[in-house]
Amino acid sequence: MAAEVPSSPYDAGFDEPEEFPPVNDSDVGVPAEQRGKLFDLMRSGNRAFREGRIEEAIACYSKAQLIKPGDPVILSNRSAALCRISRLLRSRPSRDSEYEPLNGLDPTTHAELALKDAEKVMSSRKNSAKSYSLKANALLLLERYGEAREVLISGLHVNPLCQALQKTLQELDNFSSSLGKNTKHGKPERNDDFECTVCFKLLYEPVTTPCGHSFCRSCLHQSMDHGNKCPMCRTVLFTSPRTYPVSVTLKNIIQKNFPEEYAERRAEHENLTNFGIDLMPLFVMDIVLPFQKLSLNIFEPRYRLMVRRVMEGNRRMGMVGIDSSTGLIADFACEVEISECEPLPDGRFYLEVEGRRRFHILRSWDQDGYRVAEVEWIQDIYPNEGTSEREFLEQTVRQAAEQARGLIVTANEATMGRRLRRGLFQAGPIPSPQDPERFSFWLANLSAMRPAEKLDLLRLRDTQQRISRALTFLGAEAQGCVIQ
Repeated sequence: MAAEVPSSPYDAGFDEPEEFPPVNDSDVGVPAEQRGKLFDLMRSGNRAFREGRIEEAIACYSKAQLIKPGDPVILSNRSAALCRISRLLRSRPSRDSEYEPLNGLDPTTHAELALKDAEKVMSSRKNSAKSYSLKANALLLLERYGEAREVLISGLHVNPLCQALQKTLQELDNFSSSLGKNTKHGKPERNDDFECTVCFKLLYEPVTTPCGHSFCRSCLHQSMDHGNKCPMCRTVLFTSPRTYPVSVTLKNIIQKNFPEEYAERRAEHENLTNFGIDLMPLFVMDIVLPFQKLSLNIFEPRYRLMVRRVMEGNRRMGMVGIDSSTGLIADFACEVEISECEPLPDGRFYLEVEGRRRFHILRSWDQDGYRVAEVEWIQDIYPNEGTSEREFLEQTVRQAAEQARGLIVTANEATMGRRLRRGLFQAGPIPSPQDPERFSFWLANLSAMRPAEKLDLLRLRDTQQRISRALTFLGAEAQGCVIQ
């Protein structure tokens, strides 16, 4: 969208927390033994707010609220702080979560708590412009723009000269009008009944919730990754979007009246689910080797979205870890294929995946919260067929296979032998010597390696060197040692 969401009235003109009246004021209404603690908490909270330590400020205001429940100054400051942290979380780049995952409440929940405090402040301060600004601020964060506009207008009835409220109302009206402009010329006009209120585009594969609102199927999925409420009216939805069938009647009406725009929406959706041969969605978690099998529990909203798109496409994604030497995403990774996908009732996915091909990451970027990369596929460099070098390589594979069998048989029965047999079961039968690269990774998957060691094997293009390293690790494990 060309227009940006309007700034909040709080940020525009009410950016200072309120102070309590002097300590000797008899109207404080708090026992003398608690009064000092109350003022200390408010001073600490206001100081933390001004210095940008918003979570600490919220904690101080909440403790002060326990001493003096319902106080409008405390509630006003806490509402402002909750809105501030909601905005900070919304503006936080998704790539930061890869290195510093956040725990705690999501931005929407912070905004909902801010709205509750703001409504309590309004009930005791009906003639204060700031009370209206606090409520409008929270409603803007919840994307309830119509309600926010009504609150701003009510606030201007109380204080017609409040420039902060006037400015925010003007920005909100400009924002709303920009959403309503029809940028497609020469096509049938359409009204809001055919528009998704999440993506503000023509409905694609529309589904209708029990509360009567229609959304793109993928948009409702994405919204419910962050909470089980209707994006429009905030009604709690007790069922998964997967159980909502596409509204055939509404879909047919849209396709009949807006065929070109619907075709564009279909192409847009296919581009998100069918990546090109050199593009790969990335799951940033661990280093995986080709032909390695593992189970995954997908719970982050951004990766739930990615898995849904992958499952509608070729069922393949890239798995990449953090390079311990740089602290950044590794430059080499492995494509994995989803062999089993089980959606769970709470929105998570249980996956069984198996490594396929290696690739080198040329560049990467964020798309809807997860990382997508342009990749270059990597293979080992073999000697030509029929040459002595190729024959020597195949002989090395046969000898390594015999050596691996011997190590597995002679390994300690109670400890290491069990681990090696489990690795052998997961890796499958020994590959043919005619495929040395596959054999080298089969051999490597028998050992429990550290991520840095796996990354080194991914980078190697010398099959013989990889086999040698894998045998070294395998031999060390069979003897109960760890390679340093």
